[in-house]
Amino acid sequence: MTKLRLTRDERAQLVAFLQDLVRIPSPPTQEGPLAERMAQEMERLGLREVRTDRIGNVLGWVGQGDGPVLMFNGHMDTVALTNPSAWRWDPFGGVVEGKYLYGLGSCDMKGGLAAIVYGAYLLRRTGLPKRGRVVVAGVVQEEPCEGLGSRVLIEEEGVRPDWVVIAEPTNLEVVRGQRGRIEIEVTVHGRTAHASRPDLGENAIYAAARLVFGLELLSGQLSNDPFLGAGSLAVTEIRSQAASRNAIPDRCSLVIDRRLTLGETEAMALAEVQRVITREGVRADVGVAEFQETSYTGYARRVRKVFPPWVIEEGHPLVDALVRAVRKQLGRRPRMTAWQFSTEGAYTAGIAGIPTVGFGPGDPALAHTTDEHVPVDDVCAAAEVYAQLAAELMG
Repeated sequence: MTKLRLTRDERAQLVAFLQDLVRIPSPPTQEGPLAERMAQEMERLGLREVRTDRIGNVLGWVGQGDGPVLMFNGHMDTVALTNPSAWRWDPFGGVVEGKYLYGLGSCDMKGGLAAIVYGAYLLRRTGLPKRGRVVVAGVVQEEPCEGLGSRVLIEEEGVRPDWVVIAEPTNLEVVRGQRGRIEIEVTVHGRTAHASRPDLGENAIYAAARLVFGLELLSGQLSNDPFLGAGSLAVTEIRSQAASRNAIPDRCSLVIDRRLTLGETEAMALAEVQRVITREGVRADVGVAEFQETSYTGYARRVRKVFPPWVIEEGHPLVDALVRAVRKQLGRRPRMTAWQFSTEGAYTAGIAGIPTVGFGPGDPALAHTTDEHVPVDDVCAAAEVYAQLAAELMG
């Protein structure tokens, strides 16, 4: 099969489109202007049935008729900009210098978003796929609640792909899975008193401190998987409540980021924390945090913040097809690796059970960092690999 290639002019258009995406701020629940620009480019490039769904995901299709459906999936939101003065380049400038394009979200993951749109366009331009269809999905609110956009798309909008490619950064290697995540909330109870008589109260902060120490010990005793690595636990937030600053706190709340490796479950993670609470003699409640925000379209949905781990086997037909696509386009065999962070795959693979792989431009280590950037050539190469993958599966 002949390699699928973008022309020099198409590569320039792809880079200009990515610059536009970076120049549009898109924090969670505020992705509307970016979705509009995505839809505009999809329509200009000839994708079919371009639309925005109830929660604000934007969709475009290539191919017609019956057959399997391949989804290219990327999230439109970015983390917030906290310290613009720390950036050497304008975070919303989309500046190209040398081999790299700089800006907030350029790596995580507007480079991947631009590439999936142009990968679908390359398919359409070459008359592919011969059977089945490809859907490009730009989803919302991944940063605070990965999988929510894909859940609405699949469960409520009725888009049911046979395969999913997550375009998060992978350095153009093949990702076969990731650890899961649970956000656990612990509320420690004490008894208030005047701070001048601490002996009359029970300081919830002191009790929480004992609990934090016990959780730190627990973090070194978690399960390990030879591919995904070990589970992890980190206390990421502490808040206390008291009548005033000269009163003994009667409540202290902890947030725990618990990463799940294969074999670990929600029930196991909660039971481990409860055992620490019991051992330390602390009065505390433990549960799973919930997420509910109203999207830019006005749609609200409440979900528990439980995101399971997943792995697709190395010999799966989707993995094999992606490896062939990379070898044909890039002239090398890609490494098999796993993401350290969580993605939309927590829903597509971990809950919906849809075969899912990860492949995208950019270094995963640059996500959420100052002077985030992505190699321009890798964005173009990713678009060509996406098109080649669809040809391998449905050509």
